[in-house]
Amino acid sequence: MNSTSARIGSRRTIGALALAGLLLGSLGCSTMESAPAASLYKRLGGKTAITAVVDQFVANVAQDQRINGRFVTTDIPKLKRHLVDQVCMASGGPCTYTGRDMKTTHAGMKISNADFTALVEDLVKALNTFNVPEAEKKELLGLLGPMKQDIVEVP
Repeated sequence: MNSTSARIGSRRTIGALALAGLLLGSLGCSTMESAPAASLYKRLGGKTAITAVVDQFVANVAQDQRINGRFVTTDIPKLKRHLVDQVCMASGGPCTYTGRDMKTTHAGMKISNADFTALVEDLVKALNTFNVPEAEKKELLGLLGPMKQDIVEVP
C-alpha cells in the first residue's frame, strides 16, 4: 500500500480525532467550544489523495465497456485536472474549478441514467480501492449527486 492509499483511507486519523473528543469530554471540558470538524477535503487526504482517486476513477471508466466509448475523443489529462479541481473545491479544499458548468459541458450528449449510474459505480469502485470510509464516501457522493440533473438528458 502506498502512502497515498494509506492516507486517503486512514481511519487512524479519524479514530484519533474521535478519541481526543472523548478524552476532552471525559475530562470535563464541556465549557470549551468544540473544535470544528475537519473538512471532507482534509478527511479524504487532500489534493494528493483526491488525485489518486481521480486517476483510478478514470482508469475504471476506461475499462468500463458500458461508457468508455463516450470518452474516445476526450482530452484525458484536462479531464483529470478538472475532476480533481471539482472534487477538491466541492469537498472544501483550496482548489477552484475553472471548467464549464455541467449543463453546458454535457448538452447534446444524450447522457442516460444508465450512463450516469455507470460513472457513479466507477467512482465508488475507485473510492473502495483506497478504502475511503463509508461516511466520507456518502458525503462526497451527496455533494456530486445533484449534478445529475445537469448531466442526464435521456431517462
